[in-house]
Amino acid sequence: MSKHVLIAGAGIGGIVAALALVQRGFTVSLFEQAPGLHELGAGVQISPNGSCILREIGMQPALEVIASRPTSREARLYNTGQRWVMQSSADVVALYGAPFWLVHRGDLHQTLVAALEERSPGVVRVGARCVGLEQDADGVMLLLESGERIRGDVLIGADGVHSRIREALFAARATFTGYIAWRGVVPMERLPERLRQANFTGWPSPTGLVVTYPLRGGELLNFVGEVERSDWQNESWSEAGTIEECQRDFAPWHDDVHEIISAIHIPYKWALLAREPLEHWSVGRVSLLGDACHPLLPFLGQGANMAIEDGMVLARCLSEYADVSEALRRYEVARLERTSRMAKASLDSVSHMHNPELADPLQAQAFMNRSYAPGALITRYDWIYEYNGVTVPV
Repeated sequence: MSKHVLIAGAGIGGIVAALALVQRGFTVSLFEQAPGLHELGAGVQISPNGSCILREIGMQPALEVIASRPTSREARLYNTGQRWVMQSSADVVALYGAPFWLVHRGDLHQTLVAALEERSPGVVRVGARCVGLEQDADGVMLLLESGERIRGDVLIGADGVHSRIREALFAARATFTGYIAWRGVVPMERLPERLRQANFTGWPSPTGLVVTYPLRGGELLNFVGEVERSDWQNESWSEAGTIEECQRDFAPWHDDVHEIISAIHIPYKWALLAREPLEHWSVGRVSLLGDACHPLLPFLGQGANMAIEDGMVLARCLSEYADVSEALRRYEVARLERTSRMAKASLDSVSHMHNPELADPLQAQAFMNRSYAPGALITRYDWIYEYNGVTVPV
């Protein structure tokens, strides 16, 4: 338990891994390239497979304060607005024993950071850009841009989709999917009463998907829209678009969607790039976590949950196996099949969300009745939500 674990990247996955490791008695040092610990302002879905882990590391009381629980999950046909109610919040807890939380990403990140600082003061260093690594039989060295070299027993690259740690270990190529995404948040007070929703809503169409849900106990409405478009291939999350451009991309959607878009202060857009899942994550005393090794398309809302699962399983493996290389091998074996399946499922799920049948009124009714009826969600997503990283064999 005296092992010193170095983590590159202080996003949600890196912080959860640190919390789970500190809980088990490890010494942890976490390095973040940004000058401060701030996450972009957007919504994140924490489904039962993620919330059960956050509960295990003692975060439920704090998260219940900042999270929203949707009253229900529903689908609305993109052009008519017709509703199909799929699942209530009570159904989720009854089925999986853990809640479905909707959280502002910045709120979640700050809450996790505060908990880590309380439990292990000074564990996070900001303004510390990782540029490389060296390792030998006895340890691993993290190299910082400043020239500093930090030695530890284990190094975990949790440094995101453009991971420098992954680059030092493996080659990975990104390909454009043909989809772009938009995001924005709207103060509920800027919307008419009928749009101040407490539920999670998806708007499938022939060529895209819109998802809306409440944040901060109903103070904000989160908007995410994905649409087929080939002329924008910038992967940055911080590229601002315009209301007019966003409206054009969702021109066929119902007036309710356009009213929400009109109330966004600044909509942000990014291209959706896909990367083949890595066949291996670990080399000696170094491994990867979250988007660094298995970046997901956003269609299932599982990116943050996979990183949270990784953090717990990693901590358990390092705790249960004294040999570092064996612990990382066990971690990789425990996670590789699930995350590869999730990457494939995220892409395959497009058929439920962008489907040409929805262009025809008669086919659209049949498609929605089949794909979004009560119980259909459970059939598709049971394998995702029932997973428990606290108890899964390692």
